[in-house]
Formats: sequence, C-alpha cells, structure tokens
Amino acid sequence: MHFAKTPARAVVASLVGAILCSTDAAASTQEPLKLAGSQLEPIKWTELAGWSTDDHLAAFSAYQASCRGLRKGHSDDQRPIHSALLNVCRKASGLLPQDSQAARAFFEENFQPVRIARLGEVDGLLTGYFEPIVQGSRFPNPEFHVPVYRRPRDLVVAGRKPGSNAFPNKGARIGRLNPKGQLVPYYDRAAIEAGALDGQKLEICWLQNQSDLLAMQIEGSGRVILEDGTPLRINYDSHNGYSFSSTSRALIERSRIPREEMSVQRIWNWMTAHPDEAAKVRATNRSYVFFRITGLSNDGEPVGAQGVPLTPGRSIAVDRLHDYGTPFFIEAKLAIENERPVSPFQRLMIAQDTGSAIVGPARADLYWGAGEDAGRIANRIRNPGRFVMLLPRELDMIAAGKQMPLPPQKPKTAQVEVRKPNSKGKADLAKSVVDPRAAAAYARAAASTRIDGKPSVSAPPSVPVSKRVKVDYESSAPRAAAAYARAAASTRIDGKPSASHSAPLSVPMSRQIKQADYESSVPSHSKSKRPTVRLRARSVALGWGSPPRR
Repeated sequence: MHFAKTPARAVVASLVGAILCSTDAAASTQEPLKLAGSQLEPIKWTELAGWSTDDHLAAFSAYQASCRGLRKGHSDDQRPIHSALLNVCRKASGLLPQDSQAARAFFEENFQPVRIARLGEVDGLLTGYFEPIVQGSRFPNPEFHVPVYRRPRDLVVAGRKPGSNAFPNKGARIGRLNPKGQLVPYYDRAAIEAGALDGQKLEICWLQNQSDLLAMQIEGSGRVILEDGTPLRINYDSHNGYSFSSTSRALIERSRIPREEMSVQRIWNWMTAHPDEAAKVRATNRSYVFFRITGLSNDGEPVGAQGVPLTPGRSIAVDRLHDYGTPFFIEAKLAIENERPVSPFQRLMIAQDTGSAIVGPARADLYWGAGEDAGRIANRIRNPGRFVMLLPRELDMIAAGKQMPLPPQKPKTAQVEVRKPNSKGKADLAKSVVDPRAAAAYARAAASTRIDGKPSVSAPPSVPVSKRVKVDYESSAPRAAAAYARAAASTRIDGKPSASHSAPLSVPMSRQIKQADYESSVPSHSKSKRPTVRLRARSVALGWGSPPRR
C-alpha cells in the first residue's frame, strides 16, 4: 500500500483509535447482524465484475466525507454495523492513499463483500436524482410569483416538540393542532397553492412557475439563481404529511399526454400551455415539501441526509435500514447515454442520503450532480442492478446467517420413482436422482402452458408420471438441472441447504422452472401457492412519476 506519511499527532490518534476499535469490536459481537427482509451471500472480491478497474481513489474521497460525519456525530445507534463502520473510519482517519491501488487495498483489507437483495430476489432497483438550477427572485413580481416556503410554525409531528430540527420523512403522523389541541391533517397542495399560508412570512424566494418548484420538491434540493446572480442553495426540510402521487400518472389517466410520449420536458410544456388545468393535475398530488436555506454559493454540492456534501457519481440515497457511510458496489446497465439501458455501471458508491421513495435492502438513488445535463441522466434511470454491500470484517457473518429467515418447509411429497431393468430383464423400482421438489413441480406443469403462452413440452398423458417428469425435465431445462445439482451440494452461510436462487441468470424462465424455484424459495409471509407474474409499464418521466427523494 502506498499512503502518504502523516504527522506524529496523527499516528498517536491512530493508536488511540486502534485501542477504541478493539473495545468497540468486542461490544459489537454481542448481537449478530440483522437486516430485515434481506438475504446475504458472502462472495470473493474476484467475483465482482469491474471491481479491479474502478476508480477507488474517488470512492475513498467520498468515503472519507462519510467518515467525518460518523466521527463527529452523536448517534445512539447501537446496531453492530454502526460501531463496526465507526471502527473502520478511525483506521482511515490518518490515511492519504496516493493512487487507486492503495485505496483499493484499504477497502479489501477492512471490508468483506456481501451480496444483498430482498428475500427471494436477485436484482435491486436503481433510480437517479440531481440538483435543479432555476431562476428566482427575492421579491414577488409578475415574472416571479410562485413562493418557496420554509417550514410553517404550526406544522407538528405527533409525539415531538414543535420546531424540532429532526423531521421524519416517513412513518410518523404529521399535521397541525386545531383549537381543541387535536392533531388534524395539514393543508394539502391545493390549499397551499390557493393561499393557505399567505401572510405568515414563510417565503424564502419566488420562482417563475410551479413546475420549477415541483422539480425541486421531487429532488429534495435546488439552486435558485437570484436577480443579481447570487446562488441561493436550499434543501429539503419537512413535508405536510401526505403521500406522494405521480403527476405523470394523473396526466396519462386524464388522456392529456400519451404514455409513449411521456417525458419531463413534455410535462413541463403541457403545464406551461395549460396553467388552469395544470393546477388541477398538481392537486392530485396532495404532498407538499418545505425547504431551508443552506448557503449562498455555487461552490460544492448539496448536503445529504447524513449531513455531508454529496459526491456526483459516488453518493447514493438508501433505505434507513442501512447505516450512512456503508459502501456499496453496484453492478448494472443504465440508461446514461440514451433511453436504452446499455451503459455498463460497475462502481463503488457510499450511502450518504435517504428518501421516502427509497425502500428495501437493494434500492438506491444515484446522485448525478447539478443542472440540466445531470437532470437528463437522472430522469432516464430506472433500471435493475445488483448490490454488494461492503461489511466491516469484524462482523460475524456466520452468526448473521443463522438469524436470516428461511423459506417455509414444504410438505413431504411422494418419492418419484422410475423403472429400470435389472439383471434379469425385469423392471425394478429405483429412486430418481431428480430433486423431488423440482420433479413435483414439473409433473404439475406438464399439462399446463408456459408463461410465454406456448404449450409445455411433455410426454402424452398415457406415459407414467415418472417418465413424463423425466421427458419434460430433459427437454426444457437442462441448464436448470445443472443449477439444481450445484445447489444441492452447496450450503448457505447459516449451514442450511442453498435455495435455488443460486441458479444462473441464463436459465430460461419457463413456467416449470419458475414453479420449482418459487416453491423452494418463497418467503414465509406469502400465502399464494403459485407465483404471480406482474408486468409494469415504465414511465419515461421518471422524475415526475417517482415519489420525492427525501
């Protein structure tokens, strides 16, 4: 490793940090790592496509920013991963890697790569966000007449003191107190746009149109260029308590913009041309976001929920299931250059932000920077991707595996038997080498159709079930058979047999394979006996069809 030399004071600090690390490490092993609804699979660094070619020096810079936030924070979080991340940050406090190779060595020596996904799934979901730059004014006039509000004084959270700095973005009752002291819903978007907050002196600045305001509310931040050229930086502060409703969906349902023509620019043009009807469409989204001023400069990037400046192309917003400062390596093909998701994306990212729409263990919003170019990329991205979480090595993954939920046990099925001739030329019964769960699934699917509507390949009904299973198995899924064979011989980190999610992505998604895979890996909370195939139409206007980032 090639790191720059640090002063003696830093060396002493590092030694003290090492002592603290050993103390915290002992405490953190008292409780195993738990991530609800997640499946974890430890892997090797060599299994990460693109890991060796990534710019680890850029990732280390973003990681150091998170470490500064962790070290100066006063969190009461007692989860093992929080203490473990803090320990690694102490090791990084005095390091100045001179090249990408040295930064890569730091990550490999202090972390272990673990694939993470929602239980029973493989891929997660990636979207993008950015910082809009719009024109504005300190004072209202005919050109700038749309107010940007700070948090109202009567906006309260149940169980918290009014005016509290920490404001939840989900999972809390939000409203205002009526004359009887009862918590009632706050004013919605329609009421606020109609003037419900007039006269309270809450205006931060004034914008040209509601579309600019809505864009900043969705992204969670904005840069307002005032009339004298001063950049006013504002960030998400709070919201009125209503759930977000998609503007693009409302326009499609009202037949105002065809689905195939939907885009951010198309929405902006339509709202500009139809201001009266646009107000009714916006009113279907009752959610409203309030802001706070964070600076008067073009320097730097907006501050994320962790309290540190974001890094374009390296910062992500994640579910609060995860701790800020956690590194994630993401593998995907994204729609960066155009609408087609063909651009390889293999990059180490740092969790530094969150959002009400970011839900799940493998869900991330990628920060792309500020301005129109960043906005075009961010609004195009809604692609699947694989997530690898970098966990501090002091965490016990064996103990974590024993805490992971498992699929429900299936009732015992009759042994599949096949007839084979013995030495006397007569047929004897012998046990099939086919996985009994797969065999039972193939037998049930033999007379049905595949999810692509084509008839299932199987033997005539007169053929014994055992042979029909064999015919179907051999004709439609040789690669699946190999995958099941591999899975049967492997084990998970909790020491129990591996589920069929380890089958390669190239396995055909026939109904027979889907059924067998589903029965061996369906979560315990599912009541359905058969998988449901859902097809979702993707809106092009992603920034306008997705909930706010905060």
